[in-house]
Amino acid sequence: MRKWLLPIGILVVLVLLGMSSYNGLVGVQADTKTAWSKVESSYQRRNDLIGNLVKTVQGAADFEKGTLTAVIEARAKATSVTIDPTNITPEQLAQFQQAQSGLTSSLSRLLVSVEQYPTLTATQGFRELQSQIEGTENRINVERDRFNDAANIYDKKTRSFPSVIFAKIFGFGEIARFKADAGAEKAPDVEFNFDKKETK
Repeated sequence: MRKWLLPIGILVVLVLLGMSSYNGLVGVQADTKTAWSKVESSYQRRNDLIGNLVKTVQGAADFEKGTLTAVIEARAKATSVTIDPTNITPEQLAQFQQAQSGLTSSLSRLLVSVEQYPTLTATQGFRELQSQIEGTENRINVERDRFNDAANIYDKKTRSFPSVIFAKIFGFGEIARFKADAGAEKAPDVEFNFDKKETK
């Protein structure tokens, strides 16, 4: 009778260990999903603000249409890339990041072009939108960092013993992190052109 107690005891310990590991993995995965949803929310806020900014700029009849078209197209591309938060692969994240970087670049060109239209930049609505977009860019950076922190905790949990065993059994894969954009390590070249006359 006693020789059955040891295998049963081992089985009970394994079941309890498996339940504890599984619940812990579910918890850190849920935290990572929440962090990802905050990243998406920040990007969505920026997309909404850009839509309002484009409408405001379109009011300037002589504004460069090509610049506006580039922003509208980049915004459409950025909103078309979606990611399943339970399976964030490096390829998916790279595609998402590339689309968002394209929108950031187009938006920067738009804001530089707008500086040539003092009557537009002087309007209260435009200044408020510009300020909100700048604040949202900062919020995006914060949420991306928080997502990377959550992904780091998740990855440590899925790779540490004994959780690694149950992570493989239950299909908890690695989660990709945000990386700096290509060339971000280089300082930008800043040029000042004092000879250029301000456009009236």
